[in-house]
Amino acid sequence: MTGSERFEASFPTRHWHKLRDGRVQCDVCPRFCKLHPGQRGLCFVRGNEDDAIVLTTWGRSSGFCVDPIEKKPLNHFLPGTPILSFGTAGCNLACKFCQNWDISKSREWDTLADAATPETIARAAQELGCRSVAYTYNDPAIFPEYAIDVATACRELGIRSVAVTAGYMTPAPRAELFGHMDAANVDLKCFTEDFYHKLCGAQLASILETLVYLRHETTVWLELTTLLIPGLNDSDREIEEMTQWVVENLGPDVPWHFTAFHPQWKMRDIPPTPLGTLLRAHAIARSNGVRYAYTGNVRDEAHGATHCHACHTRLIGRDGYRITEWNLGPGGTCRSCGTACAGLFDAEPGTWGARRQPVRLLDYHA
Repeated sequence: MTGSERFEASFPTRHWHKLRDGRVQCDVCPRFCKLHPGQRGLCFVRGNEDDAIVLTTWGRSSGFCVDPIEKKPLNHFLPGTPILSFGTAGCNLACKFCQNWDISKSREWDTLADAATPETIARAAQELGCRSVAYTYNDPAIFPEYAIDVATACRELGIRSVAVTAGYMTPAPRAELFGHMDAANVDLKCFTEDFYHKLCGAQLASILETLVYLRHETTVWLELTTLLIPGLNDSDREIEEMTQWVVENLGPDVPWHFTAFHPQWKMRDIPPTPLGTLLRAHAIARSNGVRYAYTGNVRDEAHGATHCHACHTRLIGRDGYRITEWNLGPGGTCRSCGTACAGLFDAEPGTWGARRQPVRLLDYHA
């Protein structure tokens, strides 16, 4: 492709600069891809067109679905409510264990079958009864311009925005994106630079910077997810160090989901994570001061429930994604002792349950 040719679609972006050798550098993430005309970055969706970085997936999605918000996973943000989820294609990480590889690793434009303007997405969410929209399946870090435009349209209708992300961004675009988000689940994949470098093609330090930024410089509700992979990031020592860092730097109130790995993408030779590994991580996290630790990708009612950190009353019972018990009073306080539970809660939980409802955005175009 030459500089005179065009990508399938292009949307102007701001975070880039020209280099002396004629290439253009994308500055959205710490990869700093340096591109000749016609080249795409590793993420696949940002490329050099006419000596400027453009986003090639604005207004195009790999699909829409109404999910339970607990599937994002978010356990302390409007429990029981439905959330309209969508993503695009590509990713700025290269995780060999990606659980959504068919979308995040896609290089096929047929993946982007659904076209939708921000206004269409916001209207669909409203008509479907969704309280929020999730930017997920791949990572909004690579399509922040589209995510911001959707979030702006959603906010006008009173609909919140949720980023499901690895948090691999540079400071300026990070601030712009999260300035439009209401909640985020950040994937803290491990606690060693070696793991991030060899298995994800990224840097742990940049992820930790994003976490500290979100916790201390924004009002975004934050939850964490760590996918535990047998033999790679599930040692007692690593979980000890990781949970200690989180409590010291982010505080005890950040909910944390320890989830089970299933063989995917380029790591099909590693067995699924045993439940015992998740329970061990849960116990270590709790012993180090994490108030709200959860197991995920497994059926485990005991460790999927939310408890009061003061009197240990079960505040929210869960069977998978279905809420089975609710003992929160006004303002998200424990009905037994009055202690506040961290998060954003309605007076009563939503009743969406575990349903998954695929959506055709064509039905909501003006």
